[in-house]
Amino acid sequence: MEIITTISLWFIPVLIGSILLYGTFKQVPTYESFVEGGKEGIKIAVSIIPFLVGMLVAISVFRASGALEYMIDLIRPALEAIGFPAEIAPLAIIRPISGTAALGMTSDLIATYGPDSFIGRLASTLQGSTDTTFYVLTVYFGAVGIKKMGDALKVGLLADLVGIIATVVIVTLVFG
Repeated sequence: MEIITTISLWFIPVLIGSILLYGTFKQVPTYESFVEGGKEGIKIAVSIIPFLVGMLVAISVFRASGALEYMIDLIRPALEAIGFPAEIAPLAIIRPISGTAALGMTSDLIATYGPDSFIGRLASTLQGSTDTTFYVLTVYFGAVGIKKMGDALKVGLLADLVGIIATVVIVTLVFG
């Protein structure tokens, strides 16, 4: 365990140092490249802000309006018929949209049901098994000007669906 701690502490500094040494060896102006990358990073961060604000407002309206709860109530019988806990459905719906909102829902579920409960374990596993597909597409693709994102959306949502199904199956088998 002590070796893992030592490796984790030194990995990033050694990696950065190695990159700088390699760049210097290849006669790349490393400092100038670093400064140029920093300038570009700031430009990208500023260009992301409108997309980020739009996404956060849309998520807040969706949750605050009660639309999420209404939608879950509509599909509750179908969820129960296939063995999918309805308590997890809001998390499964929000997770592809916003990681922060999903983390808040996961925290609420763990506070309500407990970290060692089936729902707590399911929520925790779901949080780590899916990605924020819409967030990535909206913020990052929008920031770099990618307009055609249909295939990326399909693949991302399919990966999220597989992650959700695998989460329910595996957590049920292991902890059910």
